[in-house]
Amino acid sequence: MTIDIKQQKGEKRKKGGGDPQVAMPSPRATPRGRPTKFDGSADRSAGILDAAEALFAAHGFYGVTVRQVANEAGVDPALLSYYFESKRGLFDAVFSRRAELVNERRMESMRRYEASTAAMTVEGCLTAFLEPVLYLWEVGGDKWRNYLRLVALVNSTPSWGGTAMNEFFDPVIERLIELLKRVLPEARDEDLYWCYNFASGALSLSFADTGRIDKLSGGLCRSGDVAAVRKRLSFFLATGTSELCRRLADGS
Repeated sequence: MTIDIKQQKGEKRKKGGGDPQVAMPSPRATPRGRPTKFDGSADRSAGILDAAEALFAAHGFYGVTVRQVANEAGVDPALLSYYFESKRGLFDAVFSRRAELVNERRMESMRRYEASTAAMTVEGCLTAFLEPVLYLWEVGGDKWRNYLRLVALVNSTPSWGGTAMNEFFDPVIERLIELLKRVLPEARDEDLYWCYNFASGALSLSFADTGRIDKLSGGLCRSGDVAAVRKRLSFFLATGTSELCRRLADGS
């Protein structure tokens, strides 16, 4: 596994605006002379990232130390420092590892939907965007649930979460907005972006799987019930998006 996974394939990293009190710089390129692969097996590198992913998802960036990750993965802490340079470097490696697959699947899903129908709908566009990640949430086991919980956590982190989300997910979101503009030609751009912001919040809360709806509903609902989310989310978001854009199309 190539160590320089802190950069997306074929893309330059943007400079991240981190929390100045905690020093959250974007990871640097691998210094000359440093090995480009783990000295151990691919299983070891995956184990390190899996351990970090689970810990970050449970405790957030600030609640985890490199030593804790090393202990969980069963490796020397020096190995993590050597290959990832810093906790931020490790975090970026964790965050980017699955982001590329999510984006590829979403892009392909929207491409297929666009090609398969001459009359796209708001709900159809949103379903094409959401279904790949709902599928991974449903069948991907604890590792994917940890990752998506981590995405939800980053998405609600004020100091640097927006920068991280922009860096990894903007192109696929812009593609969704492009499709929605075609379906809702009267909609103002600002309203479509607000609608995506609301949609992102709903999806993040679903991924967070906090159990709050379980208690709130007296057991009628379960926060980890992917089938229930799938049945309702696209319709709910599409209805709100369509009505909001219709009402505000005149600029009121």
